[in-house]
Amino acid sequence: MPAPAKCIFLRLSQHQNSKTMNSQTLAKEKQSAPAANATRVLLRDLIDYAGLFPPAALPMSAAVANYDEYTRSEWQWILGRFIVPVARLGEFKEALAGLPVPTTQTGFTNWRLSAILGPDVVDDVATIRNFNARKAGSRPARRAVIESIEAKVASPDELKQICGIAPSGLKVYFEFPANHRAECLAAVAGCGRKAKIRTGGETADKFPAAASVIEFIRSCAAANVAFKATAGLHHPLRSVHRFTYQPESASGMMHGFINLFLVAAFLREGMENEVAVQLLEEQSAEAFHFALDGVTWRQHRLSRDEIAAARRSFAISFGSCSFMEPIDDLRLLHLL
Repeated sequence: MPAPAKCIFLRLSQHQNSKTMNSQTLAKEKQSAPAANATRVLLRDLIDYAGLFPPAALPMSAAVANYDEYTRSEWQWILGRFIVPVARLGEFKEALAGLPVPTTQTGFTNWRLSAILGPDVVDDVATIRNFNARKAGSRPARRAVIESIEAKVASPDELKQICGIAPSGLKVYFEFPANHRAECLAAVAGCGRKAKIRTGGETADKFPAAASVIEFIRSCAAANVAFKATAGLHHPLRSVHRFTYQPESASGMMHGFINLFLVAAFLREGMENEVAVQLLEEQSAEAFHFALDGVTWRQHRLSRDEIAAARRSFAISFGSCSFMEPIDDLRLLHLL
């Protein structure tokens, strides 16, 4: 069988700030076992695989084959859900069934999916219920279960409508416009759902300013609403990269996922906005220190328990069209 197609990704290159992403940074002592243990607190189940979406935009068969490979890799503990539009669930089932039968018990036998709602929400919810219904008969080698739903809404009223028909047993993440943030967060909190922030895209204007991201996270914390992020978070630390995988792509500053998830934990513990903006904009890997019992950024410290609590119930995950690109960067930083 030929090797499964992989999401093409950029390695550290001339498009990256060599000073901040130097392989000797984050202190060489982080290669020790305690650093690896501390890393797991921050990174476990962090990356939802979105290989179907730009800039990768892989065919279904390639994205499914990739995810299958990642479930059997040594980094499977970092892997979260497979992101798929509800409209493509039939195509997904065909690709899943077409995978070779595993010869060992390694990998996930139950795949966790996050389904993206389309414009016909009622029909999509019915499709999700049908997809998750267990069928009688022999148990397949792999079974996929939708455990969360993601929806983009334009107003609080639309959000409330979806809340009313979404299955109560599934997590629902709402992406909403910044000019309706307060009303939408109140609606999300009222129906016990979660929020979603878009942190990048294929052009510079898709990347929100640090202050806007901090305001979103601060508002989520105040409303006791958990969130996930999507787009533009392929790299651990804030740095300059090409926006797409095309050679002619423009480059620009991109947020880092370590910055983002640490700042979420700090904000949950009361960090001031001005300091939080500085953390989100931090480009020096040497400013961070991971130890067995916590993480320090400059003079600010989080305990391992505080990080674990934030990841468990507040800052949930981020979607990325590449799984190996973040992994390779983490390895170059000696965090894996």
